[in-house]
Amino acid sequence: MDLLNNLELGFATAASPYNLLFCFTGVILGTLIGVLPGIGATATIAMLLPITFQLEPVSSLIMLAGIYYGAQYGGSTTAILINMPGESSSAVTAIDGYQMARKGRAGAALAIAAIGSFFAGTVSTILVAVFAPPLTAVALRFGSPEYFSLMIVGLVSSVALAHGSVVKALGMVVLGLLLGLVGTDIYTGTPRFNLGILELSDGLNFVALAVGVFGIAEILRNLENEHDRDVMIKKVTNLLPTRQDWKEMTAPILRGTVIGSALGILPGGGAILASFASYTVEKRISNTPGEFGKGAVAGVAGPESANNAGAQTSFIPMLTLGIPANPVMALMIGAMIIQGIVPGPNVATEQPALFWGIIASMWIGNLMLILLNLPLIGLWVKLLTIPYYMLFPAIIAFCSIGVYSVNSNVFDLYAVAFFGLIGYGLAKLRCEPAPLLLGFVLGPLLEEHLRRAMIMSRGDPMTFLNRPISLGLLLLAAAVLVVVLLPSIRKKRDEVFVED
Repeated sequence: MDLLNNLELGFATAASPYNLLFCFTGVILGTLIGVLPGIGATATIAMLLPITFQLEPVSSLIMLAGIYYGAQYGGSTTAILINMPGESSSAVTAIDGYQMARKGRAGAALAIAAIGSFFAGTVSTILVAVFAPPLTAVALRFGSPEYFSLMIVGLVSSVALAHGSVVKALGMVVLGLLLGLVGTDIYTGTPRFNLGILELSDGLNFVALAVGVFGIAEILRNLENEHDRDVMIKKVTNLLPTRQDWKEMTAPILRGTVIGSALGILPGGGAILASFASYTVEKRISNTPGEFGKGAVAGVAGPESANNAGAQTSFIPMLTLGIPANPVMALMIGAMIIQGIVPGPNVATEQPALFWGIIASMWIGNLMLILLNLPLIGLWVKLLTIPYYMLFPAIIAFCSIGVYSVNSNVFDLYAVAFFGLIGYGLAKLRCEPAPLLLGFVLGPLLEEHLRRAMIMSRGDPMTFLNRPISLGLLLLAAAVLVVVLLPSIRKKRDEVFVED
């Protein structure tokens, strides 16, 4: 009964005309920028993040969630139409989706992706609504040692699920933690690591770092690959799947939803892993595995469902524990902190309208996507024909205006440029920036809970081992790190992410 009452509160909040407007705006803006090849959900949200800070907290987070769904939809559109995934989790969709497009079935491929995403989003939204409250109740019993250990698990998992070298991913986490220390000591008020720069007294600007490392760096990378973009499909027709399509896509959608819902909760990029896992499962159980890579319907339906389900369930650790499951959730937590909201289990009890409003907006946002974006396919195709060198100055100007509007500080613009170059350099060195962002967001929280636990235990580090939950979480983190470093596991891990 409590669940129904809470959902009623959530839909009343999310369906208000004011919040519906911002959900709609987020979905459209997310798709508009996410459809540009190579940018992806993280960079899209990083670039659009500043425009949400003048809104009410509920409207801001609902709009960011809408941007997330829209950017993901845009990523699958580019994967199908021009074989360039808008984000990592859409890489698998490109394998069979593009082949369907080459056979003149681009409309059916886009519709299958949209239907699978909507179904998976609906199911995973229900799962979030069901499992979030009990997890929140458990989290309310956590003390500082448990939170410290939980964040260690999150950071180690982000390393395990990051692309490329484990050592590089660890380096990115450490760099993020160090950047998070810049500013003022939380207990003594002493300035530290600010290089004597007054603007760094309150720490590095989260928005400037996110926009630079993800937004500007992605723009620089895309300028290198501009010549690779070729829009073969000029007009998309026949959006309705055939009866045979429905028969072939129903089971993969169901399996993809289950896989994505389970793996999306994992910190570090479970949604990405879910799409690869779904594709592998569908290929192995298929009676015609030879069709995969040549335009198999299951190769589009399964991964797209898994991708969207994973994206939805990644909200569970963010809403209940204040732990980001991926870089997008890290951006969401950053937005909450800037809005004056302390992420964690207290959000559900202290601000139930916000907590349940976000959950209800997940379903509303997915419904908007399927009702609005399929009729707008022609617009997205035309957008893809615009040369990128004509678009990027407008995108950079938009980012700069947004970042400056947060604090009206010119220093933030220099920071964006600096972190843009840093992000580009990291990309050239094949260092994924996602663990860096997770480390930067979790760094101050990690330090706070570490020092609080040490103060409460009078400096005894055994406090982390004497408490069963904390000890269990630390053992889990150690096990994950050991397993991912095993040669056989490392080889399989490299094969999973080879598409990138």
